[in-house]
Amino acid sequence: MKFYFSYFKLRFITGLQYRAAAYAGLATQLFFGLIFIMVYLAFYESSSGKNPMEVSELVSYLWLNQAFFSLFYMLYKDGEIFDLIKNGNIAYELVRPKKLYFIWFAKIIGQRLSAVTLRCFPVLIISFFLPKPYNMVLPIGLANFILFILTLITGTLLMTSIVTLYHVITMKTLNEKGIPQVFAAIADLLSGLVVPIPFFPHFLQVISNYLPFRYVNDLPFRIYTGNIGLQEGLFGLGIQLLWIVLIVGIGYIMTNKSLKRVVVQGG
Repeated sequence: MKFYFSYFKLRFITGLQYRAAAYAGLATQLFFGLIFIMVYLAFYESSSGKNPMEVSELVSYLWLNQAFFSLFYMLYKDGEIFDLIKNGNIAYELVRPKKLYFIWFAKIIGQRLSAVTLRCFPVLIISFFLPKPYNMVLPIGLANFILFILTLITGTLLMTSIVTLYHVITMKTLNEKGIPQVFAAIADLLSGLVVPIPFFPHFLQVISNYLPFRYVNDLPFRIYTGNIGLQEGLFGLGIQLLWIVLIVGIGYIMTNKSLKRVVVQGG
């Protein structure tokens, strides 16, 4: 465990050095957060029917999406891992007497956490001080906030297992722009990062409930806003843990099988 933590720590510290990228990302997240809120407010004002989320719930959800965007963005690619796979330098990883899957897992989660650390707190602080209705509000209760933190942690682990999986798939396809790209795009859409899940057509909401993607960020964000109750949130936490075990298991098995047929001269 100490070995894998060293990989995580190294990638995390390295990611913290890219301050200019973090400042640019911060400005981008604030800009898009305001744009999305204005679009949805215009939609609410022109709508005569019942809306799937209250304005305060929606605004907080959108700000959480922007604050944690660099953590939960599913289309993320680790260029270093893809280069190892495609140019044959994966042989250097195989020399180490450790599990390759968990080395990649530690690298990916370290990079994502370093990226979000530099951006999320400024976005959250600024969003709290904006005028109504553009401001983010506090959670409706302490229990919701605690459950939000728990599901946010498990959501981070679930996200890492999903992202690591499509890096593992590249060991078979040797092309990160094929199946992994389609897989990541679908994951991004059904996670709620593009459009909040409550705004999906009913059949898409049903489909998303049977897939792991909405449990990455949609679940903790809706718990925070109160759009999901505590009982449903606890049930969702259990589903998150099940998906983590399942996807990590699949990724680990696929990695071991792929390594038996790996070609060192690229691929």
